[in-house]
Amino acid sequence: MRGEEAKAVCPQIHLVQVPVARGKADLNSYREAGSEVVSILARMGRCERASIDEVYLDLTDAAETMLSETPPESLEIIDDEALKSHILGLKHEDGSDMKENVKGWLRRSDADHREKLLACGVLIVADLRMQVLQETQFTCSAGISHNKMLSKLASAMNKPAQQTVVPCSSVQQLLESLPIKKMKQLGGKLGSSLQSELGVNFVGDLLQFSEQKLQEYYGINTGTWLWNIARGISGEEVEGRLLTKSHGSGKTFPGPRALKTLHSVQHWLNQLCEELSERLQTDLDQNRRIARTLTLHARAYMSSDSDSHKKFPSKSCPLRYGTTKMQEDAMNLFQAGLREYLGPFEVKMQGNKKIGWGITGLSVSAGKISDIPSGTSSIMKYFQGHDRLCSPSKLAKEKFELEDPCSFSENESNSTLDIIEHTKLPEEEATVNNESSDLESMEHKTSTNSLEVPFYSSMSSLKKADFSQETPLSFSGRESHLEPKLTELQSKVSSKESTFESGRPASEQQVKRNALRDKGTPSLLRFFRRVDPSCSIQSQVLAQSSDDTNIRSSLA
Repeated sequence: MRGEEAKAVCPQIHLVQVPVARGKADLNSYREAGSEVVSILARMGRCERASIDEVYLDLTDAAETMLSETPPESLEIIDDEALKSHILGLKHEDGSDMKENVKGWLRRSDADHREKLLACGVLIVADLRMQVLQETQFTCSAGISHNKMLSKLASAMNKPAQQTVVPCSSVQQLLESLPIKKMKQLGGKLGSSLQSELGVNFVGDLLQFSEQKLQEYYGINTGTWLWNIARGISGEEVEGRLLTKSHGSGKTFPGPRALKTLHSVQHWLNQLCEELSERLQTDLDQNRRIARTLTLHARAYMSSDSDSHKKFPSKSCPLRYGTTKMQEDAMNLFQAGLREYLGPFEVKMQGNKKIGWGITGLSVSAGKISDIPSGTSSIMKYFQGHDRLCSPSKLAKEKFELEDPCSFSENESNSTLDIIEHTKLPEEEATVNNESSDLESMEHKTSTNSLEVPFYSSMSSLKKADFSQETPLSFSGRESHLEPKLTELQSKVSSKESTFESGRPASEQQVKRNALRDKGTPSLLRFFRRVDPSCSIQSQVLAQSSDDTNIRSSLA
């Protein structure tokens, strides 16, 4: 029940309120708690953090080690927590001791190698859950099997603070009665298609179709994948990743709280983007990772009965760092999605209120997160130390190893600046794209010794330099007092210029410089000279020579 509903039927109930920030639940404390659990689980094997409270753990190596050193069949005493495990397919006769039955299953000497590995996994997971409880006071539920798909399903079967095991002999028992929509990647359009086109309501129903038949309906890759999951086969490996693959922020607006105006949508998008921007900044500072894609999701309804089944399309665009930019892009994505969602539907207007649609869920997420390549840093580092720009030898000490600004060819200069600018501050123009949900190709091989365990736990805007191909670089408020000095410097430089022009007439070089200046594509070195007038005449002459002979590139 929702809180107010529970209070109505049970007035004496004590409701726990999660922290609130920006008008919505603040889950930062839960993320931190999840990280504590992950750090403990990662001690035992390859760990993949799937969400705020879900972890996959590959225990193959640990189970192999236990099997060779202290096999379960040799143990006289087994921890009580392991004996509480739920083992699918293990029958308990009336009056029999459940723990003794589990102990007998774990100590079977006639079991094959894979089942013995599974028994080792039961003991390891029980011990890990107790470590988590002792160190964090959090309880965990777990699913133990030979692949990620089955482990995930098993982990939700007995909660809280329990573990479930899926032996190979019990796979069909698990899947035959599992609703098709409960299977990962079948909760959307593909699952609905299976129900309407093939009459498949349970995963076990897929067994009646041949692989070729499924391929005819859904293509080679998806057809083969469906054929495999019906038999509990999955080749997806556990990735060694302790950080999440994306960041998201969302809020629901049930019933009468639905958003019905663009103004209210804009307000909540601003709140969500502000939170997302903070988390991205924290990820950047702590883990040196950047996100490249901004995606908007929404749940909506229309008053027209004929269109009530229609889903609000997800939209995405390149992510621009900075709260204001993110808010602007998110609103553009929403409006693009709303136009597509409404289609020919006539929206009635009544003042500022749009009648005919409502938003019951809104979220923004940042994806395609990757590490910043080592040896790169923000171009802002140049601008914060103008006194270092006069000496190429000092530039060599920078973190991204720019040894000599005059030694780069045109292509090298462009490449270096592109890496610095796009790695630290992705500034692509926000072009709206439809989000693709095509099912990727998968390998469907069962790893004979794989042991996958998913766990569930109960628990400032960046500075940047804007560059444009149309506008020469300058610093507002500083250019006016530099202009007389620059004019004097240019006159002195021009008198010596022909010495450094590689044998070309000075007039020809002057024509080229004027053309570049008119086109609005100044070189980086000319910008440095304008920033710091304290550079010596000799430095100016050397930089001017390098500018005209080697670096005739524009900053994008």
